[in-house]
Amino acid sequence: MAATPPPSTPVTTALATIATSASLPPRVRRILDVLVVQISRDLAGRINRMLVDVEQQLFQQAERARSNELQSRHFGNLNALKKNRAGLLPRFLAALEHEVASIREPRVEDPASQVTHMEYQTLTLVEDADMDQDIVLREISQRHETRAHTGLHLLGQRFGVLAGCSALQAAELPVGPQALCRALRKAAPSLEVNLDSQLLLYKAFDQKVMAEYATWVEVINQLLSQQGVLPGLVFAPQRAREKTADLPRRHPYGEPDSEGARPMTDWHGQAPGAVWPALATAPGGPVGGHGTGVGDGKDHAHVRSAGSDGDGFEPLQQLLDRRREHSRRSGDRPAGNAQGGAASATAATLSTDDVLTNLRVLQATPVSRKPGQPRRTMSDVQDTLLRQVRLERGPDATLEQEASDTFELLGMLYSEIEREVHSDAPAGELLVRLQVPVAQAALQDHAFFVRDQHPARDLLNSVAESGARWLGSDDVDPVLMQKLQDAVDRVVTDYQGDEQVFESVNTEVQGHFKAMAHKAELTERRHVEAARGKDRLEVAKRRAEAAIESALADKPLPKFVQALLKQAWADVLTLNLLRNGEESQEWRDSVELTQRIAKITSTSTEAAPEPDDLLTSQIEQALAQVGYHKDESEAIARRLSSAGGEDETTSRTELTARLKNRQRLGEQAPPQKKIAPQPRTAEEQECHAYLRTLPFGSWFEFVTNQQGETRRQRLSWFSPVTDNALFVNQRGQRIGEQSLDSLARLMARDQVRVVTEDKGRLIDRAWQATVKALRSFAGGTTEGATA
Repeated sequence: MAATPPPSTPVTTALATIATSASLPPRVRRILDVLVVQISRDLAGRINRMLVDVEQQLFQQAERARSNELQSRHFGNLNALKKNRAGLLPRFLAALEHEVASIREPRVEDPASQVTHMEYQTLTLVEDADMDQDIVLREISQRHETRAHTGLHLLGQRFGVLAGCSALQAAELPVGPQALCRALRKAAPSLEVNLDSQLLLYKAFDQKVMAEYATWVEVINQLLSQQGVLPGLVFAPQRAREKTADLPRRHPYGEPDSEGARPMTDWHGQAPGAVWPALATAPGGPVGGHGTGVGDGKDHAHVRSAGSDGDGFEPLQQLLDRRREHSRRSGDRPAGNAQGGAASATAATLSTDDVLTNLRVLQATPVSRKPGQPRRTMSDVQDTLLRQVRLERGPDATLEQEASDTFELLGMLYSEIEREVHSDAPAGELLVRLQVPVAQAALQDHAFFVRDQHPARDLLNSVAESGARWLGSDDVDPVLMQKLQDAVDRVVTDYQGDEQVFESVNTEVQGHFKAMAHKAELTERRHVEAARGKDRLEVAKRRAEAAIESALADKPLPKFVQALLKQAWADVLTLNLLRNGEESQEWRDSVELTQRIAKITSTSTEAAPEPDDLLTSQIEQALAQVGYHKDESEAIARRLSSAGGEDETTSRTELTARLKNRQRLGEQAPPQKKIAPQPRTAEEQECHAYLRTLPFGSWFEFVTNQQGETRRQRLSWFSPVTDNALFVNQRGQRIGEQSLDSLARLMARDQVRVVTEDKGRLIDRAWQATVKALRSFAGGTTEGATA
């Protein structure tokens, strides 16, 4: 049963369906029928929710419009959306069914996606509408391909079986992110809304339809498995144990093929978190491979489920026991362990409920610090708590072991966080104020340490990253700091053990991060448009220079004529190429005209032919199009259309001076002398090849001084032709451009590192460092902590 659109909303283009495809065997056709029905059922509701969301946003834009004209435009788009929305879903599903039905047909690359040939159809340097849509849809597809990497790999294997070929890549999957984005791109024009509204539709598609894409891929995999397509297929890569020092420099945080080593492309506050259960119970066991606890060879699914209900806290306690044992043997007291030695038999032990009660009293006490006094630590919080308890219950009163372990883990985690936060940043004081609420959250629910997503931990990360060391002084956002200040105030005032307080506050903070990311994307897009325009101009200049060099080959032209061709006439060819494209008749005519100029100017004056007035007129008209004045264009045309480039009516010196003072096409600053790059070493070449595979939006850390301090920059775009790369900051503002060649040389010297997803968030790095330190004290391996 194929999903066909209702008669009331016919699809305007004839797309292949499963029923009409002649290349599908009966069993494959039956399986794909079931698949399309499932796809239609799953996506129909999400597409409708997306359209409702777009309608609401258009209405809000109209209400907030600052002029009647703008409000009328928004209402016009809203009315068009309401009028035509019924046709979007059938067209979208028809396009997807066409993708599914065509899996056994030869693939013809979409001309719009080809990048080997560049068309220049207009005078503008950037085709705004197409590029805006391409940028947004490419970012959506890349983001979800990264997040659903494992599921798409399995899906590619299964669709390879259905297609009767090798495994399909993510870009070839008929239900992959790129296919869904292509289907939306084909269906969107039916709404008859403007470009801004279409971009709004794409963002809503990302949020409403693709929000749970990774989970949906698992549903499709399960469906195909039930239909007998590779049932029981799993993905369990063999990861070789390698020392960190032996890993390639381009993968500074992990193994090149490991799942956690994917480049981070999300904006500040949007980076995916590391898998905390896997970090706490990494391969090798919690105490260095001695076969105790959760990490002694049990599968990853068990580790994750154990972490979700808090059972993963036990391996951490084992690591702490080994750490304390190591400290006793060495005669040292572990940092953060304020409870001291073993308690006497008659000592009062404070229950967790009593600890929480005392912490609530401490939370209501304002945090004060005298000038020059160090900030309060988590160990200080534990010491203060013990002093209060011992005043009430005697000098030998102690905490339960679980409570003591929790404080010790929090103390180590906080110490690692503080290493990555500027000492004078406002975030430092906010972190101190969060110590008591965070301690309550961790004591009340040990899943704080092992759950993938915990609102208290997410808020802690947001506060810490606002003062991260890789942020410059000009990167501090006062609006964000005020939001975080208000969030911490609410937590300190309202939190009494209800996790909902953290969730509510964190939701507001994350909402602000999303608004910041949206503004950054808009700013970044403008810079990308400008950079792409410059790149197209540079490509056109290179092609024009190549055409001139080809025409001058083996022809003895005077140096002055060569200078005129390589400056004035090169601008003419460049503009022609930008306007018409390399396959146009206008470009071929210009190349032919260049060859005629080279031929006649290379002729000696003794064998000079009759003057060609038509050639002179054509050169004058072409020069006028690039802004040359009439007297200049006439003087240059006479020289370029005469034998030997001679012209007795004009002064060569005067013409040379005027050309030197003239700005070239597209130049905004005096051109810099190009220096030929030095040959790369093998390591630099490896880094350069790796950089060209990175997706746009990857984050880099640049080492700024000898102390190893870093600054983060985002690779927004790079040209595979000119090798130029554009970098922006957290707010999407342009920082600068450099070549991938120079970036590769810096990476080979370890002055630049790619920020990967598992190292994207500050709190994840701090937790990895904490677990690594525990394993080192326990005498076990540290490979799992850094994987």
